[in-house]
Amino acid sequence: MAAETNQRIVLARRPSGLPTAEDFRIEQAPIPTPSVGEVLLKIQYLSLDPYMRGRMSAAKSYAKPVEVGAVMQGGTVSAVVHSQHPDFRVGDVVLSYSGWQSFALSDGTGLRKLDPAAAPVTTALGVLGMPGFTAYAGLLTIGKPKPGETVVVAAASGAVGSAVGQIARIKGARAVGIAGGADKCAFVRDELGFDAALDHRSADFPAQLAAACPDGIDVYFENVGGPIWNAVFSLLNDFARVPVCGRIANYNDDTAPPTGPDRLPGLMHDVLRKSLLIRGFIQREFADQQPEFYREAAAWIADGRLRYREDIVEGLTNAPAAFIGLLQGHNFGKLIVKLT
Repeated sequence: MAAETNQRIVLARRPSGLPTAEDFRIEQAPIPTPSVGEVLLKIQYLSLDPYMRGRMSAAKSYAKPVEVGAVMQGGTVSAVVHSQHPDFRVGDVVLSYSGWQSFALSDGTGLRKLDPAAAPVTTALGVLGMPGFTAYAGLLTIGKPKPGETVVVAAASGAVGSAVGQIARIKGARAVGIAGGADKCAFVRDELGFDAALDHRSADFPAQLAAACPDGIDVYFENVGGPIWNAVFSLLNDFARVPVCGRIANYNDDTAPPTGPDRLPGLMHDVLRKSLLIRGFIQREFADQQPEFYREAAAWIADGRLRYREDIVEGLTNAPAAFIGLLQGHNFGKLIVKLT
């Protein structure tokens, strides 16, 4: 280990619009030494998620932004390689929040031991981790799908959207997925079992959506925003529920508000007229549901009702390019970096 260094990717500057490679910087630092009560973690896998774009901005949000010069934040699967903590031994594999680097110290707070024999450890970053729990809690707590209702979800081939549609089906609802490209739509329909999958890039996408939802939309799980929201909104039924998880179409609009007509009066008119529930959420609000989620999701995976796909990129130095691609929809499934 003495010959190794701690490779880190830090925020070099705050991006304007879509991040570029120049917004990140690769550094080499000494490997830290754990003190009493600490463990040294060697990161094996790093999760890349859309919310990280918000952390790069200084704009006020639900979490503190990454400081310029600091390591980029992110969930990780790590191995304990040195321990001075009574609860962790060398060789333990843990879920941590160690960020874009190859080594990290932890005092044990927030670490969750993983059992590699129970499930692939990468699932702790996806279907059995934060994205899966986001889908579970947001859909069931806010969306409350009923048997026979129509649930629509954007970014349906991604880590959150794919779980939303499958859980909706498990609860007896119809699932209509929206994705970008024929391959992703085929995966959503044929592999995940959605009732319909629509390509938002199609010129007649609004008409296709209306045809796929002849009885309107009862639950719309919002991951994207932008033109997809415009197509969905007119199809919302009375008392429809809209869990707002993300708005990736607008994440790079941090230099000026989007141009165009003011649609807020019309939105509020329909919110009132149709008794709509539009509720933003952060998954940590529902942390008390996590034990039930782990139990139910593990059972659904075991019996084949909850499937997942991972998009794994090799090498920490490729994380910035992979993240930029994520914001443009280039990934196919849960995006994970395997450190080598």
